[in-house]
Amino acid sequence: MKLAWQDHDVIHMPTLGTRITLFDCLDEVPGGYGAKLDSARTQAKAFRTEFAATGTPDSVTTCDLVTLPYPTKFGLFRASRAIAPFLSLTNRMLVIRWRESDGRRRVLLFEPSDYELGENTPYFAALIRRTPGALRSLSTTRHGTVTGHLARLGIRPEDVDYLMFDHLHTQDLRRWIGTTEPQADLGGTVKPVFPNAKVIVQRPELLAMSRLHPLQQPWYQPETYESVPPEAFLAVDGALLLGPGIAVVATPGHVHGNQTLVLNTSTGIWASSENAIATECLTPEHSRLPGIARWARTWQQEVVLNANTIETTAEQYNSLILEKTLVDRSQADPRFLQFFPSSELTASWTNPGTSPTFTHKALTHR
Repeated sequence: MKLAWQDHDVIHMPTLGTRITLFDCLDEVPGGYGAKLDSARTQAKAFRTEFAATGTPDSVTTCDLVTLPYPTKFGLFRASRAIAPFLSLTNRMLVIRWRESDGRRRVLLFEPSDYELGENTPYFAALIRRTPGALRSLSTTRHGTVTGHLARLGIRPEDVDYLMFDHLHTQDLRRWIGTTEPQADLGGTVKPVFPNAKVIVQRPELLAMSRLHPLQQPWYQPETYESVPPEAFLAVDGALLLGPGIAVVATPGHVHGNQTLVLNTSTGIWASSENAIATECLTPEHSRLPGIARWARTWQQEVVLNANTIETTAEQYNSLILEKTLVDRSQADPRFLQFFPSSELTASWTNPGTSPTFTHKALTHR
């Protein structure tokens, strides 16, 4: 499959922000994944101090998008003893605003999922076909749309500078960044909702999408990237400081090009990704979810992964430890960390045994 950027200089484009070199050495650590784990902890501790000194953004706002079913065996990898085969995840968008040193205003949308088109992802499309309509209506709740939330916040689409996802599973970006050719399912050539926005994505994920591995194929929609404008992408290599108290850090494993949003706020440092689906997955010893604490004790593993593709399990574990080391403890309950899952485990009566012990529900900074 030929994607839009394959004969274009997108993979050679200069990136934005200020390069963070502190994590560059992680790939070069000799001695295997155990040695890399130790190095990840050390580098994350060093970065915490530097990052806190960069300031804070002007504001961070959380917008609920959709709650939907997700297999328990994926979300609580090997650890859960819940009887329910599915749990519920709530996908949320973060709206981050800041000013550059020259006074220019910036807007970043993190996880602005077009969930209507996301339903065409092979895994979810197959699940929808197998699920009776009445059951789908019970298990899926649409809370709001990306454009609806922005209108409520008084943000014009043309004022959005950056779109960013922790990874591109399920994402169809055609409506957001437009297309260069007519799209049969969308009624013609698509004009972008966000005409000035660039998509921040790790370079390895862009490159991988042109030839997906069978483990990856159920979770991507590569055909939707054939006619999007390649200049809409900003290829990132590793970690960058985007603005005051705003950084992107490479956290590979869940997918090869996974990335994490890191924010410094009035309550301290937060990280957001889908490496885990609940903050208690980073401190499983405090979890009341059936099986979680016991599994962590038995296997001496201090985190519980979100593992649907299992691209590189040990690498994802190390990435989650890096996130765990970066963040501060919750002021609401210090047993848990300020890790904000981009899709967070949500209690539902339809899914016994999957109600989280603690949820953030929102990440807010003003």
